[in-house]
Amino acid sequence: MSILAAAVFNLNHPAHTVDWEFVHLSVANVVVIGLMFLVFFLAILLPFPGAAKRDTARRSGGAS
Repeated sequence: MSILAAAVFNLNHPAHTVDWEFVHLSVANVVVIGLMFLVFFLAILLPFPGAAKRDTARRSGGAS
């Protein structure tokens, strides 16, 4: 398995990094952080599943 992984991933080169002043991050970490921010903001902006049904039941006075 290690020979197969070595054939697929060439790790014999310097890492790709993003440098901002004193912050040095690998490109992979920047991508992961960006995806985490995206999921966080989507979780804030998108409504919860079933929110419309609960809102309708609350307005009509019925229990869901």
